[in-house]
Amino acid sequence: MHVGIAYADKFKQTWLKLDMPDGSTVREAIVRSGLLNQFPEIDLDRNQVGIFGKITRLDAKLADGNRVEIYRPIIADPETVERRDRD
Repeated sequence: MHVGIAYADKFKQTWLKLDMPDGSTVREAIVRSGLLNQFPEIDLDRNQVGIFGKITRLDAKLADGNRVEIYRPIIADPETVERRDRD
């Protein structure tokens, strides 16, 4: 089955397409993608993951065409951060 893996740090966005065996999990796809080596700041015990923008578990089974997303932790409270002027 074909799946995509997406991750963005503050410098670049990465989008990979993978062929995975039927019955593969989110975790297996992330490991196979190589993103854990490319971005050592990814900690699957800390980072949330999702499929098409919906939070999911690492042991969730993938379906053909799924896009797995690895989310960075929020480091600032969006309600207390001042908005930047867009002049």
